[in-house]
Amino acid sequence: MDYIAYLHKQRNSDFGVSFPDFPGCITVGRTLDEAHRMAAEALSMHISGMIQDGLELPRPSALDELAKDLARRGAVAFLVRVRPESDRVVRINITAREKQIEEIDKRASKAGLSRSAYMVRSALNLSKPGVGRSRKRNLASR
Repeated sequence: MDYIAYLHKQRNSDFGVSFPDFPGCITVGRTLDEAHRMAAEALSMHISGMIQDGLELPRPSALDELAKDLARRGAVAFLVRVRPESDRVVRINITAREKQIEEIDKRASKAGLSRSAYMVRSALNLSKPGVGRSRKRNLASR
């Protein structure tokens, strides 16, 4: 499902994101890309909390319906896609060396992903048949 988000930027501030369909759900990012990533994460977590609390999700507003919304003034509207209810986000805990986490963070940043998204994508790609076999062999021989 796609929900409208408002991107706000004032001089000497980070990018702020709010959601007209979810009052109180806000996030920030230092860069435009980070704000966009954080928007999807914040909205997913907000919706997950609503579902756990047994609250009904609002239908996504159409941009025309928000034409007179005062919060839209000076903002750029964009769409944020959220996962279906059945694709719930779950927090996990892993153990890794500090240097490994630093390297993961560098690679995630370069790919324009959060640490979590990068790790999930990498793990799923390595588990595909035929992917990463030569790399595994190279790592095992070291």
